[in-house]
Amino acid sequence: MPQQIASELVASIAQVHVVVGQRVEAGQEVVLLESMKMEIPLLAEDAGTVTGVFVEPGDVVQEGDVVVTVD
Repeated sequence: MPQQIASELVASIAQVHVVVGQRVEAGQEVVLLESMKMEIPLLAEDAGTVTGVFVEPGDVVQEGDVVVTVD
């Protein structure tokens, strides 16, 4: 079952560190969020291959929005 990595809060996307097809390790940072001048990394929970990237730098996401999927 694909892993869905979602935003934990309303934030803007500061950086996207992965592309579709890239292999990631458990604990690897995939996206960096910015909210109220704080940076919040989103991490892959498990190792796998990135199957979807749904944001780009500058996008604004809501709490619960899926930003990356890993299979």
